[in-house]
Amino acid sequence: MFSTNHQKFMEMDELSLNKVPYFFIIDFLAQNVEVFKEDKIEKSGLLIDFQNFSNVKKQQPLSKNIEWKSFSETMESFKVGFDKVQKNIHFGNSYLVNYTRKTKIETNLTLEEIFYHSSAKYKVFYKDFFVFFSPETFIKIIDQKIFTYPMKGTIDASVENAAEVLRNDIKEKAEHYTVVDLLRNDLSMVADDVKVDKFQYIDFIKTKQKNLYAMSSEISGTLKPEFEGKLGSIMRKLLPAGSILGAPKPKTLEIILDAEEYDRGYYTGVCGWFDGENLDSCVMIRFIERENDQLYFKSGGGITHMSKLEDEYEEMKNKIYVPIH
Repeated sequence: MFSTNHQKFMEMDELSLNKVPYFFIIDFLAQNVEVFKEDKIEKSGLLIDFQNFSNVKKQQPLSKNIEWKSFSETMESFKVGFDKVQKNIHFGNSYLVNYTRKTKIETNLTLEEIFYHSSAKYKVFYKDFFVFFSPETFIKIIDQKIFTYPMKGTIDASVENAAEVLRNDIKEKAEHYTVVDLLRNDLSMVADDVKVDKFQYIDFIKTKQKNLYAMSSEISGTLKPEFEGKLGSIMRKLLPAGSILGAPKPKTLEIILDAEEYDRGYYTGVCGWFDGENLDSCVMIRFIERENDQLYFKSGGGITHMSKLEDEYEEMKNKIYVPIH
């Protein structure tokens, strides 16, 4: 289960209190926490491209046509875990569960090429083991203020009036309210004066396969004095990220581990860059991983009592894309 007594969290506290810049990666269950000081990043086989930090050289244009195939599981197979989730929701054990799957993919792109040529707010390539191109911020800390931006709800942008449809969809709205409420409570553990600054704003995400709209909100607070400069302690309190777990957290985690029957690993964990003063971090979604010689794309979505099997199956498949255009 979720691990919180990690030596590495103490190391993160020590570095951030001493204003030493570093990059960190934490997997879904916080069993693997990796910390790289700025001078060690290059040697680690990490390529990072964030809005305010990048160690990426200019890459040549892609000179080949992209081949991309995904081999989604059948709806019957997807339904096995979906039914376990729904049963728990009907019993009142959870009211939002983020149910994810892993899908075999084939492409003529290397993970490194996917990293260089995809466009996203946050991109990381790690040792030819995984790559992700995430649109979702986890937390930012700027001058002792903490911000989080839960992203819940996506829609195919080609749908007529897609942004409005998404904003008014009863199921997506309920899911979004739940995550905003959850993350407001989470932030209150480490911050005072927590408030929702922006509610249900829409981002446009462009991809080769199809364009999507995604719905987010912004929540902020002022760090409590005992958490100032202590990034490890903050992460220990806030993880796993609510937007990719559900609510209430401990029981929902049990449901996920039972229903998914695969190891998320680093997928839906978090990583971030601390520049010596401020932090920017993201949730590791839109994630491709190499297992032996096979590539897998991990994706999913939030399930509530209103969720329909067909819609959730389609959403899981919709998210299997590369943002290269």
